[in-house]
Amino acid sequence: MQAVVLRTFGAARNLRIEEYPNPRPEPGWAVVRLRASALNWHDVLVRQGVYRSPLPHVLGADGAGTRTDTGEDVLIVPSLWWGDDESAPGPDWQILGDHRPGTYAELVRVPTECLVPRPAGLSWAEAAALPLVGLTSYRALFTRGRLRAGESLLVVGAGGGVATTAVALATGIGARAVVTSSSAEKIERARDRGAAGGVLHTETGWAESAKRLSPGGRGFDLVLDPVGRWSESLRALRPGGRLVVLGASHAEQASLDVRSFYFGQFDLLGTTLGSLRDFGGLTSLLRSHRIAPPVIDASFPLDRAAAAHEHLESARGFGKVVLTQD
Repeated sequence: MQAVVLRTFGAARNLRIEEYPNPRPEPGWAVVRLRASALNWHDVLVRQGVYRSPLPHVLGADGAGTRTDTGEDVLIVPSLWWGDDESAPGPDWQILGDHRPGTYAELVRVPTECLVPRPAGLSWAEAAALPLVGLTSYRALFTRGRLRAGESLLVVGAGGGVATTAVALATGIGARAVVTSSSAEKIERARDRGAAGGVLHTETGWAESAKRLSPGGRGFDLVLDPVGRWSESLRALRPGGRLVVLGASHAEQASLDVRSFYFGQFDLLGTTLGSLRDFGGLTSLLRSHRIAPPVIDASFPLDRAAAAHEHLESARGFGKVVLTQD
């Protein structure tokens, strides 16, 4: 098969299309012929060697295609072997494309329990773009963040896949969402997708500016921080509010004022990806509410995966970047 193969950790140009051994089916696993694969920031970290993937390696967590054994159109849930404890993943948990060949290929092998029917109404690109950000956003907002209809949400960052998906899920259940961004254009695009407003997090005092957009200016019930701006995000919460953190692209360390934290009665909640049960909750939500489909920012053919990574890293886009196959 043709696959995008990484032989040396580092820059996007190290991703090169070449022939790679076909995956072989085995009991409990199925081979999927991919029609689309979606990029995630996690893939950039894999490419850079953060997760010490074996080399040579095929990246990619997200994908949608057709099972070669049954002919069923499916999407792939990239959370492998979460375990029996829903509160946190077990020791065998991993993300597809970390240590096993991923979805930047014509074919991929995955556990059959991680295959679900392609949702009606979604294009191949939209189906491929849903699993990782959909599962991550669902767990962050609902399993961990306990978001309910009528509550207020601040999403730090407006343009990434998690951010656009979180706004869609939150507004779909009747919550009020506000965003931050470094770009006024991205804030406007988020408003077009249902956000109530936004602020530029490049400006001094942005947390206080965002707080003024919350109901009564009291602060948000929930702040979703996928970049690592903890100290500022906390300032945007109402007393007793919840901060859910799930990324560190802005900063990998944070300083918190302990006294104001406990006097504020805040919850600080960490999360990443989610379980198959969480994904079941996501699909149930998609069936019971009118949720906008994933935002597709740009599509590239499989042999231009390096260019797709460069586009993703430029931070110019709004929504998901997808690799497509005819």
